[in-house]
Amino acid sequence: MRLKVIACEVLMREICYCVARSRHTIDLAFTKKNGHDQVDTLRQEIQSLIDAADEGEYDAILLGYGLCGNGTVGLEARHTPLVIPRAHDCCTLFLGSKHKFEELFAENPSQPFSSPGYLERGDGDVHSSSLRKTLGLDRSFEDYAAQYGEENARYIMDTLFPAFRLETHEQRVLFIEIPETAQEGAAQRLRAQAEGDGKDFIEIEGRIDLIRNLLDGNWNDHDYLQVPPGHAIAGVYDWHTICRAASSEEEPHEDPNS
Repeated sequence: MRLKVIACEVLMREICYCVARSRHTIDLAFTKKNGHDQVDTLRQEIQSLIDAADEGEYDAILLGYGLCGNGTVGLEARHTPLVIPRAHDCCTLFLGSKHKFEELFAENPSQPFSSPGYLERGDGDVHSSSLRKTLGLDRSFEDYAAQYGEENARYIMDTLFPAFRLETHEQRVLFIEIPETAQEGAAQRLRAQAEGDGKDFIEIEGRIDLIRNLLDGNWNDHDYLQVPPGHAIAGVYDWHTICRAASSEEEPHEDPNS
């Protein structure tokens, strides 16, 4: 197959590793990691890269993102199918499993994490999971406390996130490193930074499976959404389906609490 990959640059190491080993012909395009700060702009940029492909040029266009704070929700497949992992954000791609992401992030949707790609690209070494933003619940404890007071803020956080504890709120940093693309000294540098900031450092071994299977064309329905021409990516906002293909007449955003 001839494939086009559009992905965030934090995945460049892993994607290039897999491209070199893929049996397919693959063209690459990367967006800057800080694009997630302006999701509407990111969506427009990705859509323009999708639209730049001529009809019949590719068998599929692969997206190296998750929902990413709704940055991919509403993206449309024109004449070429889109394929996107069923993931809330790129952390799932580094972990290699949406179930592993749920295990680590369900209790703290803004848990900071990093990877070699975050350390070597752009500004900032640590990223907070976009899960809370994706769900429309991206206000922090501090935001609620400033508006409603600490006691009410605790009640709000306990209601939205029952396992939330102020004493551990963002007081640890997860570093995810995939063995195949490990960067010498990266974990040690981030550990020193985290401990210097008084935070716990936790190193986790990631898996390259989701990225490799995406580029190899192994698109099982459990892990990937295939979007046919004339359809767009819609958010489902659960732990398993995560996203679906919607017709162009449908509203791409669903109520996360429905």
